[in-house]
Parts: sequence; structure tokens; C-alpha cells
Amino acid sequence: SLTIKRRFNAPPAKVFSAWTDPEKIKRWMGPGEIKTVRAEADLRVGGRYYIGMLTPAGEAHDVSGVYREVVPNEKLVYSWAWKSTPERESLVTVTFKDDGGGTLLTITHEQFFDEAARDSHQGGWNGALVKLEKYLA
Repeated sequence: SLTIKRRFNAPPAKVFSAWTDPEKIKRWMGPGEIKTVRAEADLRVGGRYYIGMLTPAGEAHDVSGVYREVVPNEKLVYSWAWKSTPERESLVTVTFKDDGGGTLLTITHEQFFDEAARDSHQGGWNGALVKLEKYLA
């Protein structure tokens, strides 16, 4: 599993919205030059989400899953499975904690298929969070 903590200079409601509103997700999800071209979110327990990303070379990367827990502005828990490897479903927990006018965001991503998958996701999340920070600024 991996855990990433990051502080943002934005209130939890704003960070939560960036994480759950499809139009906002498209602005930051994906590391580096990867662009999110389609995002859907049925934000309720049992609801599905979908994120479609493209690399600069035009390679598609689609991830989707089901929300297992939704606490507005505080916590999200959802499954995570790439279209290319649906049998490798993992679990993402994101918490949004008020931190003196900002937000302490914690991502815990667990149940990876192997260490290579974990390491790849660590790079992906860190790259996406750099873009999220710029988006929230």
C-alpha cells in the first residue's frame, strides 16, 4: 500500500469538490502531460465513477470504480480498476481534514497487485497532486 499526504491552501469543501466534480477532475487528474478527457462521478455509496485519460502520444488510460463511502468534504473510499487490468482492483481512501484554513489531504491506496503497480501509482498520484495544487491556487 502507499500513503501520500499533502497540504493545500484551500478549504476542505473546495478540495473535495475538485476531487468529485467531473468538470474539475478534468482540470488536474493525471500526472505530467497526461490529460483527462472524460470524467463521470455518481457521488453516492454504490455509485460509479469513470476517468478517461490520454497521453501526449494518444494512448488511452481508463480507470473506474465504485464509491464505497462518501462523507462530503471529509472522506471518500472507492475501488480503483484500470480498463486494461480489471482483475487488479485496488482500494483508494482519501481524507480531507481542515488545517487552519487549508486542507490536509491524505490518500491511502492499497491492495495493489504487486510492488511495480504500487510504485507506478505513487508516481501517478504525486504528479496529479502537483497539478491539483496549481488548479486550486
